[in-house]
Amino acid sequence: MTTSDAPVIVAALRSPLGTAGRSLRDVSAADLAAPVLAEVRARVDSPEVDEVVLGNCTGPGGGVARVAALAAGLGHGVPGLTVDRQCGSGLAAVDVGAALVRAGADLVLAGGVESASTAPWRSWPPTEGSVPRRYTRAPFAPHPDDDPDMGLAADLLADEHGVDRARQDAYAARSHQRAWTHHSAGGFTGEVVPVGGVATDERLRDGITPQRLGRLRPAFRDGGTVTAGNSCGVNDGAAVAALVSPAVHARLGLPGLRVLATATSGVDPRRPGIGMVPAVQEASARAGVPLSAIDVVELNEAFAGQVLACCDALGLAEERVCPQGGALALGHPWGASGAVLVVRLFSQLVVQGAGRYGLAGIAVGGGQGVAMVVETC
Repeated sequence: MTTSDAPVIVAALRSPLGTAGRSLRDVSAADLAAPVLAEVRARVDSPEVDEVVLGNCTGPGGGVARVAALAAGLGHGVPGLTVDRQCGSGLAAVDVGAALVRAGADLVLAGGVESASTAPWRSWPPTEGSVPRRYTRAPFAPHPDDDPDMGLAADLLADEHGVDRARQDAYAARSHQRAWTHHSAGGFTGEVVPVGGVATDERLRDGITPQRLGRLRPAFRDGGTVTAGNSCGVNDGAAVAALVSPAVHARLGLPGLRVLATATSGVDPRRPGIGMVPAVQEASARAGVPLSAIDVVELNEAFAGQVLACCDALGLAEERVCPQGGALALGHPWGASGAVLVVRLFSQLVVQGAGRYGLAGIAVGGGQGVAMVVETC
């Protein structure tokens, strides 16, 4: 693929990110995504939408993308595809959207949505003489020994990569402070579509310091370094990008982000947090843009220790990651988080003029990673 035939993102917006069980607790996944889809669509003067592609992890099924497209009023003729690559679903959906544009579509709306608050309760069928057994997530690997809790896996990863507690708490505090500073200046307002009367990210807080975080107890194992303070929250939210063909982009004359390259990867499922590393390396190589040339780096901050281990493995200075705060401060609405990274890149590179190249990367439960490199145009 050459830059002349690369898909272009011409709009990218998100909902506010709510803490599970709080401000957006009564808003279904489809109803979270619908207003964002509608607003993104309104910003693109193109005759029709060829497809809606949304990432989603926890349900409720029924083709969330199709239901959201109908709820957004896009018309009966707009099909919807729901993508599940767990935490990478939103970025994977944008990747699918880019592929559809390369295959001939003129306009695809792609992103992700997650309503942890309204996700259905799930149970394994009963065996003879027993009752259904509820579970909170499906297996990420076929063997239990290869399927640790994500928090425990992040704790072990940090330990193996020599990322100590103090460094994790300092990183988390910096993410919170960066996000609060940007929020206080009204910086997130232009990228957020109000939903259900909520217009502001709920997790944002001032005054988070390494000292305050240092008082929290390990969350996943005795003597561990991962705590509630240096981990992301459980969140509700949606994010959507509009991808158009080069011909439509030329006609519209809008500034945007050209999708230069994407990549997915697989790693040991026992250490899923490292999964973004090979994906980032491959996307960078395919784009022909070294990490040193990337102006804005958005990596999903599931756990501070996990992000720092990835930074060390990539030779990437941690201060370059999420310059306006990341998921530690804003939240991690699983199926939407990868698309939130794209919105953040669009805001910084296109709206704020922060540079030429951007990188989004996210690790995935089960040992996978997704990455994307974009360029302003």
